Amino acid sequence: MNKENKLNNFNSEFIKKNKILFSNNFRCNTTFYELHKKYDNFSNEKLNYLSIKAKIAGRIITKRIMGKASFVTIQDINGKIQLYITENNLPLGIYSNFFKKWNISDIVGVHGILFKTKTGELSLKCYKLFFIKKSKKKLPDKYHGLINQEICYRQRYLDLISNNKSRKIFKIRFKLIQEIRNFMIKKKFIEVETPMIHNIPGGASARPFITHHNTLNIDLYLRIAPELYLKRLLIGGFTKIFEINRSFRNEGISLKHNPEFTMMEAYVSYSNYNDAMNLIQNLLKKVVKKIFNTNFIKNKNEIFDFSKPFKKISMQKSICLYNKNIKLNDLFSLKKLKIISKSLDINIQKNWGLGKIQTEIFEKTVENNLIQPTFIVDYPLEVSPLAKKNDKNEFFAERFEFFLGGQEIGNGFSELNDADEQKYRFKEQIIKKNFTENYFLYDKDYITALEYGLPPSSGIGIGIDRLIMLLTNSNNIRDVILFPTLKPNS
Repeated sequence: MNKENKLNNFNSEFIKKNKILFSNNFRCNTTFYELHKKYDNFSNEKLNYLSIKAKIAGRIITKRIMGKASFVTIQDINGKIQLYITENNLPLGIYSNFFKKWNISDIVGVHGILFKTKTGELSLKCYKLFFIKKSKKKLPDKYHGLINQEICYRQRYLDLISNNKSRKIFKIRFKLIQEIRNFMIKKKFIEVETPMIHNIPGGASARPFITHHNTLNIDLYLRIAPELYLKRLLIGGFTKIFEINRSFRNEGISLKHNPEFTMMEAYVSYSNYNDAMNLIQNLLKKVVKKIFNTNFIKNKNEIFDFSKPFKKISMQKSICLYNKNIKLNDLFSLKKLKIISKSLDINIQKNWGLGKIQTEIFEKTVENNLIQPTFIVDYPLEVSPLAKKNDKNEFFAERFEFFLGGQEIGNGFSELNDADEQKYRFKEQIIKKNFTENYFLYDKDYITALEYGLPPSSGIGIGIDRLIMLLTNSNNIRDVILFPTLKPNS
């Protein structure tokens, strides 16, 4: 038998005996992240002395064959590591007849010993190779990454493989959610779960997604917000609760809006909206510092400053601040508000009162200017159907919204806990919006719950997606949602 036949027989027998090469039995004993964290500062001499063995797997993103020695880089979500593969360190024939068939994008595993190259790069000298999964598709260009944004959204897996920026954004996203959760739990909040399918959409004013339950033969709605269920829990005796979960609004898609989005809502008994503002300020200061190790976050040409107490200003004073031609008294004259609205191309509806018009002017002329962390207070009661009246002036609600980077990030208020007044406000809102009671907003069971007594309470809601957009300097909400809602391909 000649040498070539012997080699072919050996290869066949080797593969037959080592079915693990093509099975799902490979197990890692560490991660790229752990290896770099522990050993990046070790010298090659120290690594040689310690002879640290590692079993790792990942996707091939580069491969350089140089005769009988090669360098391969494999990657996972947390990073990458270089493999050094030589013919002399492998069983006979494996280098030429097995390793050389590896291609970019294949998933492979190796056993090896840590060392550092002459350039100081932590690498793994491999003595055993495992072929785990063949890739039938080519990856995007390794130098430019995946630059087609539409493909990034539709094929997020390719985006994550190809673009370090996307991997970083999503690691920050999930770290931020984890740190929010840690903060709330340390503050003695209990994390709860409430229904995502509702009999009546409520807790916010927005168009719902409608579905149908076949067995019960009733229409149901994906939740707009969890608010009314969370307040039922306060009535039941919980005092500090929060929920991080999805809400759904059947409305437009834009740079700032996705129909499915993530919110954190929290409620505290025996507190008011001032306590709620303190909660948001303390939460964001703590989380930003924990994740980024700084109080200053760069976003485009701005630097968000989380080191100072957040600014607080009334809606009405902010309108005057950014509209030099508007005086405070003008905002409480319907005649003058109509003139101002016309000059701003705001189309006033017949059922709008002073509060609604003020809010429209604020949204059009002020919001985009609120770059630094800012609380806007003195929201008109007219646009705050679930909030308690301000004790000093019943035109206002005890409500605020939190702004950052020209976007509304959070909302909060002292909760309305008068069942009769809540019933009146629900019905008033239905009349103004021309909705029927059975379809929108009027939740009779919630009114019944209020009649048993809701303690004086405050609540907050924070838009997680928008917050992550701003903290990661992202331009589009789709950049921070793994699988955003998209129009189907034609």
